[in-house]
Amino acid sequence: MSSLEERLNELEIRYAHQSNLVEELNEVVVECDRRLARLERENRMVMEMLRALAPSLPESPDE
Repeated sequence: MSSLEERLNELEIRYAHQSNLVEELNEVVVECDRRLARLERENRMVMEMLRALAPSLPESPDE
């Protein structure tokens, strides 16, 4: 096999590995985005619950 063919084969192998890595990283990013969206929804719900409770909470002596 010529040097050029060896280099081409090496590049193809590297490309295949990098392509797989990019796909795996994309899956991680997509999952993180889903989790972040869920946490943002949960945070909004907690904040709304706290706002709803705030009027009924007695004021502390320090306030």
